[in-house]
Amino acid sequence: MIDLQGMIQFVNKKGAALLNLEADQQHISIFKLVPGMESLLFFEEKESISEVHIGDRKVIFNHSPLYSKGELCGISALFEEEKYYEGLLKELDSYKNLNLDLKAIFDTSYDVIYVSDHQGVTLRVSSACKELWGKEEKELVGKSVYELEEAGIYKPSVTRLVLEKKETVSLIQTTKTGRRLKVVGTPIKDENGEIIRVVNASRDITEVSRLQSELNEMKQLIEGYKKELNDLRSRTETETQLVYRSKEMNQVISLAQRVADVDSTVLILGETGVGKEVIANYIHKSSPRSEKPFITINCGAIPENLLESELFGYEKGAFTGAVKQKLGLFELASEGTLFLDEIGEMPLPLQTKLLRVIQEQQLVRVGGTKPIAINIRLITATNRNLLEEVKKGAFREDLYYRLNVIPIKIPALRYRKDDVLPLILHFVEVFNQKYMRTAKISNSALDVLQEYEWPGNVRELQNIIERLVVLTEKEMISQSELEGLFYPSGRRESKSVVVNNIIPLKECVEEAENQLLQLAKRKYASTSEIASVLGVNQSTISRKMQRLKK
Repeated sequence: MIDLQGMIQFVNKKGAALLNLEADQQHISIFKLVPGMESLLFFEEKESISEVHIGDRKVIFNHSPLYSKGELCGISALFEEEKYYEGLLKELDSYKNLNLDLKAIFDTSYDVIYVSDHQGVTLRVSSACKELWGKEEKELVGKSVYELEEAGIYKPSVTRLVLEKKETVSLIQTTKTGRRLKVVGTPIKDENGEIIRVVNASRDITEVSRLQSELNEMKQLIEGYKKELNDLRSRTETETQLVYRSKEMNQVISLAQRVADVDSTVLILGETGVGKEVIANYIHKSSPRSEKPFITINCGAIPENLLESELFGYEKGAFTGAVKQKLGLFELASEGTLFLDEIGEMPLPLQTKLLRVIQEQQLVRVGGTKPIAINIRLITATNRNLLEEVKKGAFREDLYYRLNVIPIKIPALRYRKDDVLPLILHFVEVFNQKYMRTAKISNSALDVLQEYEWPGNVRELQNIIERLVVLTEKEMISQSELEGLFYPSGRRESKSVVVNNIIPLKECVEEAENQLLQLAKRKYASTSEIASVLGVNQSTISRKMQRLKK
């Protein structure tokens, strides 16, 4: 410190050493100690830097004017040898650069940084504070976190909790601006374990929380839709397989619906290929057991020596090759439905065991001794006349009555012609989707298909439509492509009129006439064409057509 006359008023030990002063030489003129200094001092009214030589040493002076009551009263000077001064400048520059780097990290970090001291006073905060807390950086720095929490700027204060618990704290913080922040507060401790700083890293999760909330709502909505869809599927899944228009099939479906809710044994009768398994599956899906297994087996497709073990299972070691226990189909169908197709093919010894299982509601595995309780719905089917089989001794009479509790007879396709066209269109659509085709059937081909008697029933119709869709080279399937598919030449040898039941002759004639008129109406566009083909007057056809509409 130097007064206006250049007299040194104060110098520290290192400064005295640089000026070669003794301890008792404090009050001496700077001009005597540093030649040329008089030309450097008192000429600048602001901070300045000067280079002087003291002996063989170059010294850097950083001197600033001192004022008292607005008037210049002296000079303060900081000085150091050049070689040390440059080091100090470099160190100062590094600190400045470090400070700039830290500020850049603070302001650009995805996480918001908030630093407080050991008393909870805010020291530094990222520039995003305005958006998150509604306050500028200068409005937060120097403020106590207790004060800011009390004002509702943020709740709760993570810094406060860290200072109270003396450990890292993680929580969700809400702000006055309506934000939600995920905040982790970390204590910084000295060598004695005392907290000297608290550093908070905050991440704005407002949007994440909103999206999470929306996601949860969407999940609940999806679960609701899924439940509704499953309920709808359980009611309509099998209905999508039931393609029919005829009153005969409508009666079959109506009966199947009525018996679905009870566990009575059902016997489905009908020719091969009429869809007995489809009806059995429909009954199962419409029943309270719909969520449980539907197990099916064709009794005529499995050798007699294997059928018993397939149905009832076997114990380990029951026979050669039985290296482990196996559950039978009765057990696999537990609480569900077991469908025994072609029950008329079952051997007599197995019929006896089946009857016992039905009566006692329990079975014994092959090679076993322990009875196993069962709980199933039993549905059977056959294309045979079981009463005739009973008379011939090929089928047990007591088993027949056990199975024939509720009989459902499915008419052959030739007796329900109204179902042929819907089935054709259905199978065309199914196989177009399956094989990625766009096949269509011409009207003339449809006529041939509808006139055919379908001895193989729905299965034969399905197979022929699949063959046509796969093999046709054109989009439109013509009548010519049907040649050779049927016997013979697309038609089964039979009489044009088939009578199945004994009814009064007048009713029979009227029914035959009605069917003839309906068939002609589908084939021909006008009453004049129909009259010409049937060999009657047009007026007769018009009159009979009017009668049909009533």
